[in-house]
Amino acid sequence: MSLSSTSSLLLLLSPRSSPRRLLPLLPLRLSSSAAAAAMPPRHDRGKQPQQKWKPKAATDPAAAATVASSSPALSTSSSAEFTGGVERMTISPQAGASQVWVPRGYATSATSSSSAVAEQGVDGDKLSRLFKAAPHFEVDNSTFTQSQIRATFYPKFENEKSDQETRTRMIEIVSHGLATLEVTLKHSGSLFMYAGHYGGAYAKNSFGNIYTAVGVFVLGRLFREAWGKEAPRMQEEFNDFLEKNRISISMELVTAVLGDHGQRPKDDYAVITAVTELGHGKPKFYSTPEVIEFCRKWRLPTNHVWLFSTRKSAASFFAAYDALCEEGTATPVCKALDEIADVAVPGSKDHVKVQGEILEGLVARIVSRESSVQIEEVLRNYPLPPLDGVDSDLGPSLREICAANRSDEKQQIRALLENVGSSMCPDHSDWFGCSGLDAQSRNAYKSVVTKFLQAHPTDYATKKLQEMIRLMKQRNFPAAFKCYWNYHKIDSLSNDNLYYKMVIHVHSDSVFRRYQQEMRRNQGLWPLYRGFFVDVNLFKASNMKSSILSKDIDTSVKNINGALDSNSLAKDGLADEDSNLMVKLKFLTYKLRTFLIRNGLSTLFKDGPSAYKTYYLRQMKNWGTSASKQKELSKLLDEWAVYIRRKYGNKPLSSSTYLSEAEPFLEQYAKRSPANQALIGAAGNLVQTENFLAILEAERDEEGDLQAERGTTPPSPTSTSLDVVPKTEGLIVFFPGIPGCAKSALCKEILNNPGGLGDNRPLHSLMGDLIKGKYWQKVADERKKKPFRITLADKNAPNEEVWRQIEDMCRTTKAAAVPVIPDSEGTDSNPFSLEALAVFMSRVLQRVNHPGNLDKASPNAGYVLLMFYNLYDGKNRREFESELYERFGSLVKMPLLKPDRAPLPDEVKAILDEGISLFRLHQSRHGRAEPSKGAYAKEWAQWEKRLRQVLFVNTGYLNSIQVPFDFAVKEVLEQLKSVAKGDLKMPDTMKQKFGNIVFAAVSLTPSDILGVLPKLAEDIDANNFLHNIKLADNLNKAHVTLAHKRAHGVAAVSSYGVYQNHQVPVMFNAFLFSDKVAALEVELGTVNGEKITSRNEWPHATLWTAPGVAPKEANALPQLVSEGKAKRVAIDPPITISGVLDFY
Repeated sequence: MSLSSTSSLLLLLSPRSSPRRLLPLLPLRLSSSAAAAAMPPRHDRGKQPQQKWKPKAATDPAAAATVASSSPALSTSSSAEFTGGVERMTISPQAGASQVWVPRGYATSATSSSSAVAEQGVDGDKLSRLFKAAPHFEVDNSTFTQSQIRATFYPKFENEKSDQETRTRMIEIVSHGLATLEVTLKHSGSLFMYAGHYGGAYAKNSFGNIYTAVGVFVLGRLFREAWGKEAPRMQEEFNDFLEKNRISISMELVTAVLGDHGQRPKDDYAVITAVTELGHGKPKFYSTPEVIEFCRKWRLPTNHVWLFSTRKSAASFFAAYDALCEEGTATPVCKALDEIADVAVPGSKDHVKVQGEILEGLVARIVSRESSVQIEEVLRNYPLPPLDGVDSDLGPSLREICAANRSDEKQQIRALLENVGSSMCPDHSDWFGCSGLDAQSRNAYKSVVTKFLQAHPTDYATKKLQEMIRLMKQRNFPAAFKCYWNYHKIDSLSNDNLYYKMVIHVHSDSVFRRYQQEMRRNQGLWPLYRGFFVDVNLFKASNMKSSILSKDIDTSVKNINGALDSNSLAKDGLADEDSNLMVKLKFLTYKLRTFLIRNGLSTLFKDGPSAYKTYYLRQMKNWGTSASKQKELSKLLDEWAVYIRRKYGNKPLSSSTYLSEAEPFLEQYAKRSPANQALIGAAGNLVQTENFLAILEAERDEEGDLQAERGTTPPSPTSTSLDVVPKTEGLIVFFPGIPGCAKSALCKEILNNPGGLGDNRPLHSLMGDLIKGKYWQKVADERKKKPFRITLADKNAPNEEVWRQIEDMCRTTKAAAVPVIPDSEGTDSNPFSLEALAVFMSRVLQRVNHPGNLDKASPNAGYVLLMFYNLYDGKNRREFESELYERFGSLVKMPLLKPDRAPLPDEVKAILDEGISLFRLHQSRHGRAEPSKGAYAKEWAQWEKRLRQVLFVNTGYLNSIQVPFDFAVKEVLEQLKSVAKGDLKMPDTMKQKFGNIVFAAVSLTPSDILGVLPKLAEDIDANNFLHNIKLADNLNKAHVTLAHKRAHGVAAVSSYGVYQNHQVPVMFNAFLFSDKVAALEVELGTVNGEKITSRNEWPHATLWTAPGVAPKEANALPQLVSEGKAKRVAIDPPITISGVLDFY
């Protein structure tokens, strides 16, 4: 393929090339003529003859040498040859030197796949021997590596500010004409990526399984639907186009066969969400106008898109979401956004028709200010294409195939791939292996990543990928780098030439945030993408050849780095934080099903209705759900818990098919009242999946994540790499622990440490045992006095009530909070192990003259520690750490027990078990009463005595299993310094407060209204009326309604978003009253030169209603005046006050 028609290729520059012959260093986009040639032909063109080419295998060194020597001599020392859209670099040394061979695997044509290899009879035994020998591949100075990204999705960027602050910043950017706000629908499905049949099909973190087979089938069926009889040819051309131009497409795959989300879709479909040019540099993502153009040329489905390019429209969008967030479904949401948006582009797939009314959410992000113009141009030039096959027989559907193949997952995969046809998927090796080797044989040895990092990179992309992976490993980020044999390169494998697929699987979303922080320190880093798949080639060259190759590659990479760094047009993804602003806005009707019902199943069946209630209340509080909706949902969920537990007993309901039970329940619940219908959103018409649900032979999540390695578990999000806070903010260090965990001793050491925590912020400690009254209120008061200092909260913080108070302090005093916890394995139901509890008890019973009187002289010391231990009951260690991490964004662990300790003596375990059982008996009968006053007073006295005896006998053991205290202090100090010294902000603990908007109004201050009364008193009837109703004593609030969601619609209410929190002049013209209602007639003024008008026919502020009369009855006052049933008293001259426009 010629260079002029190659898309996004990064060419290596020879160090000896003349400056006038510099090859392009930056990614190139296809010219319009080249793009037109590469895109599919118009439907009325004649069918072009298909060319078939079969590569000749060169499996032995002699053949390989022949291939290398057959290349024509070049005048320069390096050249780039492109075949099948992939680069092959040939280095030509000075005269007299032999040529250096670079593996041809990446230059293989797209048709040279493992299927072609099978036709040539590749020896399976030979491959097996090669696989077994591969672990002995040694890395030396002649070892090189080349890597190419095969598929990827957008990086997961975390906003530095809270969602509310991000929304405000988005509106500001748009209002200044710097950008446009783009909003798209969030379809409820799974991420699927496709890079052509040769490039591969990928799920979020996996390939070669049922998820990717379903994705290939659905994509192939979309081609049949769009192109009809031309579909096979267009599928082949599409695959070739993706391969030659190194493009991958990403889509939301929505099916009913891969498990339940928020609603079972009516049809199985996909929507293209990203198109990515991979080239040989950093992936380039198409803009939305480019994605629409690409999809319309290939007749692929696009998403619903809205653009907001003015301050008014952007503010109105967020107000519309706030009005719909708790009741929104697809129809009213799309209708409201269509009315508000400056540009609206309907999706190819109608969400209501293919998915249903339950809408997961919206994604709002900042895009180029030219987007509106560009998208309108695309719509003019590329109208919606026809669907030639929509009325044709498309063959068996996805659900029919899955229903007819129920024996196992492999049978379903095979049936799907065979039905989609060879034009779409001619090669099944990613699913079934090849040459007698099954798919399981693709797992490569674990040292591949190490060798990849040690080998010399052959190009810029490889260098940057090595840099990324090396940093993630150094920082101990919880991520896996899993390597598999690349079956598409089987024909090129040899002992010195190895090909792999690498899957970069991030285990925790916290990694993206931490990596983003690293990018801010080193802006040369490439982003960490979601859905990240890389082809890796390890190979060797001879000593002389490798010396030349190393020199040329090193110089070339340096030149490329310099060119990229010096080019002002090469904008890094994080060069401008505002360009990455994005918020995901989900709807309560979806979260009810997924988060509250589905995700709460394990808690409900394992821990019971009480724990389930705690779970769902916490979720709703975290979301900022309005009090009224919390009350309604609590009633619904309590009823659901009783219903499903009664039906299933102790047998858990499967989360993958939970809608089989939840949807009929919700449908019946909705029928009881209109309020219930609004709460649930939509129910009914359940799609039955039992007969066609895809069979999963292993425990994988809904997006096909790879199985964990045997004998290992993914690292928890509480890894050693911590978030950091800015020096301009305060810091609260607190201790979710148990008495005896050494927090006071630790606080003392921190205070005495020279230099504190490494910055100039003052340190102070508040010891709980010395504070009288409410401790946490005292901490809050002290922080308000000096908000920027570091507070050591020397008191146990054992429960969520305390954690919420700390979150409030963070919000009100501009601080971050860091929990410090004793490191302990925990039990199945408690984050602290019995060994840790024994150590804490032993420490307490060795105290003398403790300020809090909890020492050896305390008769109930054991009971007190059991009480604290019980406060953590119900959470295992992982749940405990995860919740703290999610709330505060960081976690410091204080070493406690030696890893090589002897097991807990039986007598110690027995005395602790006895105490825990006794505590539960006491608590169930006496609650929190002191042990000396209950029915078990004698048992408590005896247990406390024996506890001391047992612990005293085992003092030596308990001392021996603890790590030295100075070591623990050193570890904690290092972790706290890592948190305190940085310049980055931890996740904001502020929750959303906007709730569910019902109406827009101008709020009035009662004192301002009462100031009008003397004027009204001039009228005798008005004066008597006001005296009788005692308005001055009863008026607590008043407002002027501008628009109501029910009466005027969401768009009308949201149109006031641009004026939110602005002062609005309000002029009182008259006072109208009857025996049932009274109100002031008003006229509204202007804000920033724009007249504020009310959608009410008669703008007014209701002041009083008789008992049982609704405020809306005030709207009838003008009519009552005309009928003589009410009186109007003019206010002349009018009186003007001001109020604040807001939503309610």
